[in-house]
Amino acid sequence: MNDRIIRTALKQYLSNKYSSNRNALILEELGLKHGRVIIDLVVINDFFHGYELKSNKDTLKRLPEQARIFSSIFDHLTLIVGYRHAYKSIKIVPEWWGIKIAEKDRQGKVKFITLRRNKKNPSPDAFSIVRLLWRDEAISFLDKIDTANGVRSKPKKFIYEKIIEIADLDKIRARVRKQLRNRSNWRVDALQRLNDD
Repeated sequence: MNDRIIRTALKQYLSNKYSSNRNALILEELGLKHGRVIIDLVVINDFFHGYELKSNKDTLKRLPEQARIFSSIFDHLTLIVGYRHAYKSIKIVPEWWGIKIAEKDRQGKVKFITLRRNKKNPSPDAFSIVRLLWRDEAISFLDKIDTANGVRSKPKKFIYEKIIEIADLDKIRARVRKQLRNRSNWRVDALQRLNDD
């Protein structure tokens, strides 16, 4: 089973799981750290749940760095692995990550076996989360709380730090989730804004 087969099955599984929830958004290949790292699938709802896939044909070489970055951002994380990586992956990702094994049943259908249930992220990083906002979205956030004056021409880092200074983590997380759910033209704007540091 390769990544494409697992991804297709996981998208279908998540679509079925959240079919009755109109607020849920499922995204593929969300760029993090301004597009420098990509997570395979994301569910944005009243929480931010990331899914990373490692089929038997993949290696776990990048997983430690991915785990570090993903853990700074997501409320919940689940690693989907082939049997080959099940044991080793438990030692790499934090204990609060969920782990599911992807395997085919006798009919050739992919199923997901829970090896470990995911828990809530104990230590998300506000700066990593707020960096998911594009410049105009970050300024709009400050506008909403009447603190955008004097920051519009500043670098993005300054704008992000201003948000962290005046808004608590829960408010930042809620705003970022809402903004991502409502964002349109993802791909065009994402490519345009990748280098907008």
